[in-house]
Amino acid sequence: MISKELIKKLKRIEIHMARLANDQLAGSYHSVFKGRGMAFSEVRQYQPGDDVRFIDWNVSARMGETYVKVFTEEREVTVMLMVDLSGSQRFGTGAQSKLDLAAEVSALLAFSAIKNNDRVGLILFTDRVERFVPPRKGRAHVMRVVSEILRAEPEHRGTRVQSALEHLGRVTKRSSIAFLVSDFQDQGFERSMRVTAKRHDLIPVQLVDEREEALPSAGLATLEDPETGRVHEVDLGSREVRRWFQQAAVTERLRREQLFKHLQVDHVTLRTGEDYVRPFSQLFQMRSKRLRGFR
Repeated sequence: MISKELIKKLKRIEIHMARLANDQLAGSYHSVFKGRGMAFSEVRQYQPGDDVRFIDWNVSARMGETYVKVFTEEREVTVMLMVDLSGSQRFGTGAQSKLDLAAEVSALLAFSAIKNNDRVGLILFTDRVERFVPPRKGRAHVMRVVSEILRAEPEHRGTRVQSALEHLGRVTKRSSIAFLVSDFQDQGFERSMRVTAKRHDLIPVQLVDEREEALPSAGLATLEDPETGRVHEVDLGSREVRRWFQQAAVTERLRREQLFKHLQVDHVTLRTGEDYVRPFSQLFQMRSKRLRGFR
């Protein structure tokens, strides 16, 4: 049963994300995520400016005039959204949790995909795969994907990125565009990510909350690990403790970003409560420039 509050939230996301996708991302999305190739469509008479490499000499000989082959892009692109549902994803010090951010980002990417007639699938995971929604097209399917994220009640709280990557390999026979949306509070997924990146266009989307990197000065506090349930007494009034915590968190984030670069996969780092359209626009622009450089 979907609550009235969730219905309102879904409607707001649908209206807002569909507009953002149409106005700001759909065009650049199409330019950087090409289809599987070019398929022959028809032949027509040669026109000034046509590429002579596409002249169909057999047809031209039969017709007594010059004809060229016309090709169209074969899209049939599949976008897979792999979304982390672990306990740490529900953390957020402002009005938005990392899971809320994941849902909105997933909606934005999904609407950009269906605008280009691509299929969208979903893998929800914790320390195992919690839910799989096969790829399909259409606006109604996109809203189902977003609804699955927002109303998910995972059975587990831990994070195992490797589980999601391995499941992707089992359920997709062809190469896909795979967005891995997580805070990556996990270890040991490097090999799986390397294997996945060879077959798919893998794009990690790292989610961060400001309080994960900058604790407030609040005296003695009890902190609970949302994934393990362990409780720790911490003196947040100590400047040294806060500095150590910040350095450890920033170092870990930078280590992950360095890993993504080492594996040569494009990535985006997003923060709760901040604009997430601009980082994706910058990513798409960078990829577009790189593609033009290869031509």
